[in-house]
Amino acid sequence: MLKKILLASAITSSLLGSAAALAEDAPILNASYDIARELFAEINPKFVAHWQAQTGKEQKIDQSFAGSSRQAQDIIQGKKVDTVTFNQVTDVDILAKRGLLREDWAKQFPNNSSPYYSTTAFLVRKGNPKNIKDWNDLARDDVKLVFPNPKTSGNARYSYLGAWLYANEQFKGDENQIKTFVGKVLRNVENFPTGGRAATVAFAQNGQGDVLLTFESEVVNIANGEEFKSGEYEIVVPPVSVLAEFPVALVDKVVDQKGTREVSKAYLDFQYSKDIQQLLTTYNYRVHNPEVVAATAAQFPQIRLINPTEVLGTWDEITAKHFDANGILDQLLAEGR
Repeated sequence: MLKKILLASAITSSLLGSAAALAEDAPILNASYDIARELFAEINPKFVAHWQAQTGKEQKIDQSFAGSSRQAQDIIQGKKVDTVTFNQVTDVDILAKRGLLREDWAKQFPNNSSPYYSTTAFLVRKGNPKNIKDWNDLARDDVKLVFPNPKTSGNARYSYLGAWLYANEQFKGDENQIKTFVGKVLRNVENFPTGGRAATVAFAQNGQGDVLLTFESEVVNIANGEEFKSGEYEIVVPPVSVLAEFPVALVDKVVDQKGTREVSKAYLDFQYSKDIQQLLTTYNYRVHNPEVVAATAAQFPQIRLINPTEVLGTWDEITAKHFDANGILDQLLAEGR
Protein backbone atom coordinates (compact mmCIF):
# COMPACT_ATOMS: atom_id res chain seq x y z
CA MET A 1 0.00 0.00 0.00
CA LEU A 2 2.78 2.43 0.93
CA LYS A 3 4.52 1.78 -2.38
CA LYS A 4 1.28 2.55 -4.26
CA ILE A 5 0.83 5.79 -2.35
CA LEU A 6 4.40 6.84 -3.05
CA LEU A 7 4.05 5.93 -6.72
CA ALA A 8 0.80 7.89 -7.02
CA SER A 9 2.42 10.85 -5.30
CA ALA A 10 5.38 10.75 -7.69
CA ILE A 11 3.09 10.60 -10.71
CA THR A 12 1.02 13.52 -9.39
CA SER A 13 4.17 15.58 -8.79
CA SER A 14 5.40 14.79 -12.27
CA LEU A 15 2.11 15.85 -13.83
CA LEU A 16 2.01 19.05 -11.81
CA GLY A 17 5.58 19.80 -12.86
CA SER A 18 4.69 19.23 -16.50
CA ALA A 19 1.66 21.50 -16.20
CA ALA A 20 3.78 24.22 -14.64
CA ALA A 21 6.32 23.87 -17.43
CA LEU A 22 3.56 24.21 -20.01
CA ALA A 23 2.30 27.36 -18.29
CA GLU A 24 5.69 29.04 -18.50
CA ASP A 25 7.57 29.98 -21.69
CA ALA A 26 11.33 29.68 -21.95
CA PRO A 27 13.04 32.88 -20.74
CA ILE A 28 14.00 35.39 -23.38
CA LEU A 29 17.07 37.61 -23.29
CA ASN A 30 16.87 41.18 -24.54
CA ALA A 31 20.11 43.04 -25.26
CA SER A 32 19.92 46.81 -25.12
CA TYR A 33 22.04 49.94 -25.06
CA ASP A 34 23.85 51.13 -21.98
CA ILE A 35 21.52 53.85 -20.68
CA ALA A 36 18.25 51.95 -21.09
CA ARG A 37 18.21 50.25 -17.68
CA GLU A 38 15.44 52.27 -16.06
CA LEU A 39 13.30 52.21 -19.20
CA PHE A 40 13.28 48.43 -19.55
CA ALA A 41 12.88 48.01 -15.80
CA GLU A 42 9.40 49.41 -16.49
CA ILE A 43 8.69 47.88 -19.89
CA ASN A 44 9.54 44.29 -18.99
CA PRO A 45 7.10 43.80 -16.05
CA LYS A 46 4.35 45.43 -18.10
CA PHE A 47 4.94 42.96 -20.91
CA VAL A 48 5.01 40.02 -18.48
CA ALA A 49 1.57 41.07 -17.18
CA HIS A 50 0.30 41.63 -20.74
CA TRP A 51 1.54 38.23 -21.91
CA GLN A 52 0.01 36.44 -18.95
CA ALA A 53 -3.34 38.16 -19.56
CA GLN A 54 -3.20 37.19 -23.24
CA THR A 55 -1.94 33.61 -22.93
CA GLY A 56 -2.18 32.54 -19.29
CA LYS A 57 1.56 31.90 -19.32
CA GLU A 58 4.25 33.39 -17.14
CA GLN A 59 7.22 34.82 -18.98
CA LYS A 60 10.68 35.61 -17.67
CA ILE A 61 12.67 38.33 -19.43
CA ASP A 62 16.40 38.47 -18.85
CA GLN A 63 18.09 41.74 -19.70
CA SER A 64 21.59 42.74 -20.81
CA PHE A 65 22.95 46.30 -21.03
CA ALA A 66 26.14 47.62 -22.62
CA GLY A 67 27.23 49.85 -25.48
CA SER A 68 25.22 48.62 -28.46
CA SER A 69 28.30 47.92 -30.60
CA ARG A 70 29.73 45.85 -27.75
CA GLN A 71 26.44 43.97 -27.49
CA ALA A 72 26.55 43.19 -31.21
CA GLN A 73 30.07 41.79 -30.90
CA ASP A 74 29.02 39.62 -27.94
CA ILE A 75 26.13 38.22 -29.96
CA ILE A 76 28.42 37.47 -32.89
CA GLN A 77 30.71 35.65 -30.46
CA GLY A 78 27.87 33.41 -29.29
CA LYS A 79 25.76 35.23 -26.70
CA LYS A 80 22.24 33.76 -27.00
CA VAL A 81 20.09 36.85 -27.32
CA ASP A 82 16.46 36.60 -28.47
CA THR A 83 15.76 40.28 -29.13
CA VAL A 84 17.81 43.42 -29.55
CA THR A 85 16.62 46.93 -28.73
CA PHE A 86 19.55 49.02 -29.91
CA ASN A 87 20.28 52.67 -30.57
CA GLN A 88 22.22 52.23 -33.81
CA VAL A 89 21.04 50.70 -37.08
CA THR A 90 24.53 49.51 -38.00
CA ASP A 91 24.73 47.34 -34.89
CA VAL A 92 21.70 45.41 -36.13
CA ASP A 93 22.98 45.34 -39.71
CA ILE A 94 26.19 43.62 -38.65
CA LEU A 95 24.15 40.81 -37.09
CA ALA A 96 22.24 40.42 -40.34
CA LYS A 97 25.50 40.22 -42.29
CA ARG A 98 26.63 37.41 -40.00
CA GLY A 99 23.44 35.47 -40.73
CA LEU A 100 22.04 35.82 -37.23
CA LEU A 101 18.89 37.60 -38.37
CA ARG A 102 17.05 38.38 -41.58
CA GLU A 103 18.51 40.91 -43.98
CA ASP A 104 15.22 42.77 -44.27
CA TRP A 105 14.87 43.10 -40.49
CA ALA A 106 14.06 46.84 -40.79
CA LYS A 107 10.81 45.95 -42.59
CA GLN A 108 9.63 43.54 -39.92
CA PHE A 109 8.20 46.24 -37.65
CA PRO A 110 6.82 49.76 -38.33
CA ASN A 111 8.93 52.91 -38.77
CA ASN A 112 12.02 51.07 -40.02
CA SER A 113 11.68 48.81 -36.97
CA SER A 114 12.23 51.79 -34.67
CA PRO A 115 9.46 52.21 -32.07
CA TYR A 116 10.94 55.50 -30.90
CA TYR A 117 13.70 57.97 -31.70
CA SER A 118 15.76 60.78 -30.25
CA THR A 119 18.60 63.13 -31.11
CA THR A 120 21.90 64.33 -29.66
CA ALA A 121 21.65 67.16 -27.13
CA PHE A 122 24.03 68.77 -24.62
CA LEU A 123 24.04 68.83 -20.83
CA VAL A 124 25.97 71.71 -19.24
CA ARG A 125 26.68 72.88 -15.70
CA LYS A 126 24.23 75.15 -13.87
CA GLY A 127 24.30 78.66 -15.26
CA ASN A 128 25.88 77.40 -18.49
CA PRO A 129 29.24 79.00 -17.55
CA LYS A 130 30.78 78.32 -20.97
CA ASN A 131 27.72 79.75 -22.78
CA ILE A 132 27.18 76.66 -24.91
CA LYS A 133 24.44 77.17 -27.52
CA ASP A 134 25.27 75.13 -30.62
CA TRP A 135 27.69 72.66 -32.18
CA ASN A 136 30.22 75.35 -33.03
CA ASP A 137 30.82 75.98 -29.31
CA LEU A 138 32.05 72.41 -28.89
CA ALA A 139 35.13 73.15 -31.01
CA ARG A 140 36.30 76.07 -28.84
CA ASP A 141 39.66 75.73 -27.09
CA ASP A 142 38.16 76.47 -23.66
CA VAL A 143 35.52 73.71 -23.77
CA LYS A 144 35.98 70.14 -22.53
CA LEU A 145 33.59 67.37 -23.57
CA VAL A 146 32.49 63.96 -22.36
CA PHE A 147 30.86 61.38 -24.60
CA PRO A 148 31.33 57.64 -25.17
CA ASN A 149 33.77 56.05 -27.58
CA PRO A 150 32.23 55.83 -31.08
CA LYS A 151 34.02 52.50 -31.50
CA THR A 152 31.86 50.88 -28.82
CA SER A 153 28.79 53.09 -28.48
CA GLY A 154 25.99 53.83 -30.94
CA ASN A 155 25.17 56.82 -28.75
CA ALA A 156 28.60 58.30 -29.45
CA ARG A 157 28.37 57.65 -33.18
CA TYR A 158 25.35 59.91 -33.26
CA SER A 159 27.32 62.61 -31.41
CA TYR A 160 30.10 62.29 -33.98
CA LEU A 161 27.61 62.35 -36.86
CA GLY A 162 25.80 65.31 -35.34
CA ALA A 163 29.04 67.30 -35.38
CA TRP A 164 29.82 66.15 -38.92
CA LEU A 165 26.36 67.00 -40.27
CA TYR A 166 26.46 70.43 -38.64
CA ALA A 167 29.85 71.13 -40.20
CA ASN A 168 28.68 69.77 -43.53
CA GLU A 169 26.02 72.47 -43.68
CA GLN A 170 28.27 75.21 -42.31
CA PHE A 171 31.07 74.50 -44.77
CA LYS A 172 28.83 73.54 -47.70
CA GLY A 173 30.26 70.05 -48.00
CA ASP A 174 33.94 71.05 -47.99
CA GLU A 175 35.37 67.87 -46.47
CA ASN A 176 38.71 69.39 -45.44
CA GLN A 177 36.95 72.07 -43.39
CA ILE A 178 34.51 69.50 -41.99
CA LYS A 179 37.39 67.28 -40.86
CA THR A 180 39.14 70.22 -39.24
CA PHE A 181 36.02 71.10 -37.28
CA VAL A 182 35.20 67.54 -36.17
CA GLY A 183 38.87 66.99 -35.29
CA LYS A 184 38.72 69.99 -32.93
CA VAL A 185 35.59 68.56 -31.29
CA LEU A 186 37.27 65.18 -30.77
CA ARG A 187 40.41 66.78 -29.32
CA ASN A 188 38.21 68.49 -26.74
CA VAL A 189 36.92 65.16 -25.40
CA GLU A 190 38.20 64.69 -21.86
CA ASN A 191 36.85 61.18 -21.37
CA PHE A 192 35.93 58.45 -23.89
CA PRO A 193 34.20 55.69 -21.82
CA THR A 194 32.83 52.63 -23.59
CA GLY A 195 29.14 53.36 -23.04
CA GLY A 196 26.61 56.10 -22.41
CA ARG A 197 26.04 55.36 -18.74
CA ALA A 198 29.75 55.58 -17.96
CA ALA A 199 29.86 58.92 -19.76
CA THR A 200 26.96 60.18 -17.66
CA VAL A 201 28.71 59.12 -14.45
CA ALA A 202 31.96 60.77 -15.55
CA PHE A 203 30.19 64.08 -16.16
CA ALA A 204 27.50 64.17 -13.47
CA GLN A 205 29.15 62.22 -10.67
CA ASN A 206 32.88 62.69 -11.24
CA GLY A 207 32.70 66.31 -12.43
CA GLN A 208 34.54 65.78 -15.71
CA GLY A 209 34.01 68.06 -18.70
CA ASP A 210 31.95 71.17 -19.40
CA VAL A 211 29.49 69.43 -21.72
CA LEU A 212 28.02 65.92 -21.86
CA LEU A 213 26.92 64.83 -25.33
CA THR A 214 24.27 62.15 -25.24
CA PHE A 215 20.72 61.46 -26.31
CA GLU A 216 18.19 64.21 -25.65
CA SER A 217 16.23 61.69 -23.57
CA GLU A 218 19.21 61.04 -21.30
CA VAL A 219 20.02 64.74 -21.00
CA VAL A 220 16.51 65.54 -19.74
CA ASN A 221 16.44 62.50 -17.45
CA ILE A 222 19.70 63.56 -15.80
CA ALA A 223 18.68 67.19 -15.42
CA ASN A 224 15.29 66.41 -13.91
CA GLY A 225 15.84 63.01 -12.31
CA GLU A 226 16.72 61.92 -8.80
CA GLU A 227 19.79 59.79 -9.48
CA PHE A 228 22.04 62.82 -9.89
CA LYS A 229 21.75 66.27 -8.32
CA SER A 230 18.65 67.82 -9.87
CA GLY A 231 19.02 71.52 -10.56
CA GLU A 232 22.78 71.33 -11.05
CA TYR A 233 22.56 71.15 -14.83
CA GLU A 234 20.99 72.86 -17.81
CA ILE A 235 19.75 71.41 -21.07
CA VAL A 236 20.92 72.72 -24.43
CA VAL A 237 19.10 71.38 -27.49
CA PRO A 238 20.81 72.70 -30.64
CA PRO A 239 18.46 73.99 -33.35
CA VAL A 240 19.72 71.36 -35.80
CA SER A 241 20.85 67.87 -34.84
CA VAL A 242 21.01 64.26 -35.96
CA LEU A 243 18.07 61.87 -36.17
CA ALA A 244 18.80 58.93 -33.87
CA GLU A 245 16.58 55.91 -34.50
CA PHE A 246 16.27 53.10 -31.95
CA PRO A 247 15.92 49.87 -33.94
CA VAL A 248 14.55 46.58 -32.65
CA ALA A 249 14.92 43.10 -34.15
CA LEU A 250 14.47 39.41 -33.55
CA VAL A 251 17.69 37.39 -33.53
CA ASP A 252 16.17 34.75 -35.81
CA LYS A 253 18.86 32.13 -35.32
CA VAL A 254 18.36 32.18 -31.55
CA VAL A 255 14.56 32.39 -31.36
CA ASP A 256 14.24 29.48 -33.77
CA GLN A 257 16.71 27.40 -31.77
CA LYS A 258 14.96 28.17 -28.48
CA GLY A 259 11.39 28.14 -29.79
CA THR A 260 10.80 31.69 -28.53
CA ARG A 261 9.81 33.41 -31.77
CA GLU A 262 6.17 34.03 -30.84
CA VAL A 263 6.83 35.59 -27.45
CA SER A 264 9.88 37.50 -28.69
CA LYS A 265 7.91 39.06 -31.55
CA ALA A 266 5.09 39.94 -29.17
CA TYR A 267 7.63 41.60 -26.87
CA LEU A 268 8.84 43.88 -29.66
CA ASP A 269 5.31 44.53 -30.96
CA PHE A 270 4.39 45.60 -27.43
CA GLN A 271 6.77 48.54 -27.67
CA TYR A 272 4.51 50.06 -30.35
CA SER A 273 1.41 49.90 -28.13
CA LYS A 274 -0.10 53.20 -27.04
CA ASP A 275 0.63 52.55 -23.35
CA ILE A 276 4.33 51.92 -23.99
CA GLN A 277 4.58 54.80 -26.43
CA GLN A 278 3.20 56.99 -23.64
CA LEU A 279 5.69 55.48 -21.19
CA LEU A 280 8.54 56.23 -23.59
CA THR A 281 7.67 59.93 -23.55
CA THR A 282 8.04 59.95 -19.76
CA TYR A 283 11.67 59.00 -20.45
CA ASN A 284 11.77 61.85 -22.98
CA TYR A 285 11.96 59.72 -26.10
CA ARG A 286 10.14 60.94 -29.20
CA VAL A 287 7.55 58.45 -30.50
CA HIS A 288 5.36 57.74 -33.53
CA ASN A 289 1.89 57.02 -32.12
CA PRO A 290 -0.22 59.96 -33.43
CA GLU A 291 -2.33 60.32 -30.28
CA VAL A 292 0.71 60.30 -28.01
CA VAL A 293 2.59 62.71 -30.30
CA ALA A 294 -0.31 65.18 -30.14
CA ALA A 295 -0.67 64.87 -26.38
CA THR A 296 3.04 65.47 -25.72
CA ALA A 297 3.80 68.08 -28.40
CA ALA A 298 4.69 70.75 -25.83
CA GLN A 299 7.19 68.43 -24.15
CA PHE A 300 9.75 68.43 -26.95
CA PRO A 301 11.60 71.47 -28.36
CA GLN A 302 11.18 72.18 -32.05
CA ILE A 303 14.31 70.97 -33.80
CA ARG A 304 15.32 70.15 -37.35
CA LEU A 305 16.54 66.56 -37.43
CA ILE A 306 18.88 65.38 -40.18
CA ASN A 307 18.76 61.72 -41.20
CA PRO A 308 22.41 60.74 -41.84
CA THR A 309 21.43 58.39 -44.67
CA GLU A 310 19.81 61.26 -46.59
CA VAL A 311 23.09 63.19 -46.62
CA LEU A 312 25.99 60.78 -46.19
CA GLY A 313 24.84 57.64 -48.01
CA THR A 314 23.71 54.27 -46.71
CA TRP A 315 24.66 53.09 -43.24
CA ASP A 316 27.11 50.67 -44.88
CA GLU A 317 28.76 53.58 -46.66
CA ILE A 318 28.78 55.73 -43.52
CA THR A 319 30.30 52.93 -41.46
CA ALA A 320 32.98 52.12 -44.04
CA LYS A 321 33.99 55.74 -44.46
CA HIS A 322 33.83 56.91 -40.86
CA PHE A 323 33.92 54.05 -38.36
CA ASP A 324 35.80 51.11 -39.88
CA ALA A 325 39.48 50.59 -39.08
CA ASN A 326 41.54 53.45 -40.55
CA GLY A 327 38.35 55.35 -41.36
CA ILE A 328 37.96 59.09 -40.81
CA LEU A 329 37.27 58.66 -37.08
CA ASP A 330 40.54 56.76 -36.59
CA GLN A 331 42.42 59.32 -38.68
CA LEU A 332 41.09 62.25 -36.67
CA LEU A 333 41.75 60.53 -33.36
CA ALA A 334 45.32 59.77 -34.44
CA GLU A 335 45.87 63.40 -35.42
CA GLY A 336 44.76 64.50 -31.97
CA ARG A 337 47.24 62.34 -30.05
